[in-house]
Amino acid sequence: AHVAVARSWLASSPAPSRRLCSKSRLCHPRAVARVVRETPKQDVWSASARAAASCNAMLGVAALARPRWRRGRPSGAAAWSSRASRSAQGDASLGSDGRFSGAFTAAPEPSFIAPRLASWEKLWAQEQERLKGLERRPIEITLPDGSVIEGVSWETTPLEVAESISKRLAGDVTVALVEYAEPRSAGVQCVAADAEDEEDEDEADAEEDGELWDLTRPLEGSCKLQLLKFDDPRGQDTFWHSSSHVMGASLENNFGGLLTIGPAIDGGFYYDMFLGEKRLTKADFPVIERGVEELRKSNLPFQRLVISREEAIELFSDNPFKVDLIKRKVAPGAVTTAYRCGDLIDLCRGPHLPSTGRVKAFAVTKGSAAYWLGSADNDTLQRVYGISFPAAKQLKQHLKRLEEAKERDHRTIGKQQELFFFDGMVSPGSCFWTSYGARIYNRLCEFMRAEYRLRGFDEVITPNIYASALFKKSGHYQNYREDMYGFDVEGQEWFLKPMNCPGHCVMFASKPRSWRELPLRLASFGVLHRNELSGTLSGLTRVRRFQQDDAHIFCREDQIRSEVSAALQFVFDVYELFGFEFTLALSTRPKKALGSEELWSRAEEQLRQALDETGRKWNVNKGDGAFYGPKIDIQLQDALGRRHQCGTIQLDFQLPLRFNLRYQAEQGAAADAPPADVETAEPSDSEAVLPAGYERPVILHRAILGSVERMLGVLCEHFGGKWPFWLSPRQCMVIPVSEDAAEYARYVRDVLHARGFHASADLGGTTLKKKVREAQLAQWNYIFIVGKTEEEEASVNVRVRGQEKPVGQRSLADLIEQLQDENRPCALSVPAELPVFKRSVPPDS
Repeated sequence: AHVAVARSWLASSPAPSRRLCSKSRLCHPRAVARVVRETPKQDVWSASARAAASCNAMLGVAALARPRWRRGRPSGAAAWSSRASRSAQGDASLGSDGRFSGAFTAAPEPSFIAPRLASWEKLWAQEQERLKGLERRPIEITLPDGSVIEGVSWETTPLEVAESISKRLAGDVTVALVEYAEPRSAGVQCVAADAEDEEDEDEADAEEDGELWDLTRPLEGSCKLQLLKFDDPRGQDTFWHSSSHVMGASLENNFGGLLTIGPAIDGGFYYDMFLGEKRLTKADFPVIERGVEELRKSNLPFQRLVISREEAIELFSDNPFKVDLIKRKVAPGAVTTAYRCGDLIDLCRGPHLPSTGRVKAFAVTKGSAAYWLGSADNDTLQRVYGISFPAAKQLKQHLKRLEEAKERDHRTIGKQQELFFFDGMVSPGSCFWTSYGARIYNRLCEFMRAEYRLRGFDEVITPNIYASALFKKSGHYQNYREDMYGFDVEGQEWFLKPMNCPGHCVMFASKPRSWRELPLRLASFGVLHRNELSGTLSGLTRVRRFQQDDAHIFCREDQIRSEVSAALQFVFDVYELFGFEFTLALSTRPKKALGSEELWSRAEEQLRQALDETGRKWNVNKGDGAFYGPKIDIQLQDALGRRHQCGTIQLDFQLPLRFNLRYQAEQGAAADAPPADVETAEPSDSEAVLPAGYERPVILHRAILGSVERMLGVLCEHFGGKWPFWLSPRQCMVIPVSEDAAEYARYVRDVLHARGFHASADLGGTTLKKKVREAQLAQWNYIFIVGKTEEEEASVNVRVRGQEKPVGQRSLADLIEQLQDENRPCALSVPAELPVFKRSVPPDS
């Protein structure tokens, strides 16, 4: 096995002499010596390199007679036998409780690398033989501009196509998007063993528009080909996912832990690793970075291999976490994929970069603890976050933004400004809002309520607990049960409300409805509870108790376009008021959609028309809609360029069916039918028959802020704690120049307070300069200095946050008028003058 590993290093390395010399200490020394002897003199080896490798080997042979330990692990034969000795101590596995069992001690250069590489080489050789036997035939590769390049199936790669266009393009491209003209006969459908179920579905849906393809993977037939760079989100995801593997290789070699998963995420990537009792610290980050740099300089290729379930279990037999993934994700008889990057071999769907040399700039950003599969009942893992870029300049800019983001972290600002806190012992994932934080929270809700009144929404209040029958009817019980808080009362199952839509459906169905009532726009700020895993809780961005600016619009099908347009304008007005930039995307029918294709097509067309009417750029996320209807996703971008998913507009055809919602149609209505029955515990398998003269409404789910908690976290970081006046918990600070002016300072404070402003007076005994400085650090919007002159003239001396020079003296009356204008935000402009009434004239008059 060690001979095979040594040969593979020689075969795969662009600089085999240097690489085998440096890697030979990981192999059995006699195996290295054997490979050196059998290498022809006319090969790429130089005499000095052969001598160096031989020297390394002889040193190792001598070490066999006098075993020694190096960097915490046995070398030579002792290293080769450590795997067996560990098994003798107790086979490593995951117990039924999801926890690691068996003896394990993490150490650098783990012994399982060599036999794993040997197994890989065997499987790799078999796969290459299989590929050689596949029929080669001419294919046509169509580029986005319509040009066609000729190629050969199972030989021509996307990277070769890029190189034929320009060397610069070949160096910049990170991944290919391939759409085959005809079904692939020789292709194998692989199961992604490194992904969760939802990700698998997303991947399958995405393939309708093409498949992301490794640049070095041969094309299998005639196809359309796009070459994606780092500036494309899919290219960026591939770059970061590949970088995660490079970091994983460094982690595994330097610390000897058991790697679990390492995905790309927004803003970089991470890798989770089981290290037993060991904990990583910042002092370990340079070690990781040096390991990545060595791999970058080596420019090692990424290799993709299709393997069976049994082969995967054997390949990762030393890692019970990987075995657990394989057994859960890959059914007997199915196949999955694995990738090799240097000495690292990992389960992965891919695709990846051509080689490690593409990762020009890398940095470890932070470390944390995590739970296996996100459950606190499972083992604790060490999570290492990283970031990488194709150029060092990009990394430098990113690290600068990270430092600014650290200063703006809403958890830090929340503590500094005494806005909120969490108590994990009392109520983990539920926020305690102080009086200052409650001011912001309530003001934001008041702002939305004012907008609701102007835009025709009716606010309603629904219960906080429901019988399980309601959620069985809505379908949430069957699909969402584990994320809901349930309890029994007098033998009946109840749940805390996790979402508002079922309750709003009950309100719609509570009485007969007419077409004249539509659209009916119901909104609420009900308290919601969701049983988020403890390992996923993170400040205000992921909580268990929260409120939403939730609205459900019940409308006719012919009203979808106008209602969506109005909802989009509502989103634009609010986000622009906060200074957000944002992007729009239409998510269309997924594979597992409910309802007819004709209904989906009509709905999607109305959403398209509404998006076109905005005059803004929008994209299509094909197959990314919810199973119950298409949707429009709005991603906002904050002051640091980070993207957040808060707003959404979703069509729903299924809840009206499940709740048998109906309204009396405009034409041909029969006598009034009774309200829809919402007490039925289980929905009917078939669609309920509508009475004559009745039609089914469509529900439009609409959220702008989303979770109020999450939005406040985003706003906190967006503003950097410098809240706009209307939203600020600290608006006016009054400071007397002396003790004699304290009474007038209290008067000014009370006047401002009576008019609805958050005002305070600093009547302490410190100096004026210190009081001003403390008020500035506390981010008061205005500081009013008062003394004898101001008292005599009923005025204040104004200082504005962010301005070095004082504004000067202003009369109290004029100032209050100005502040009242600033304190009345309105996203929807309302004319100051009354509109002139004009009676409408019938068109046929």
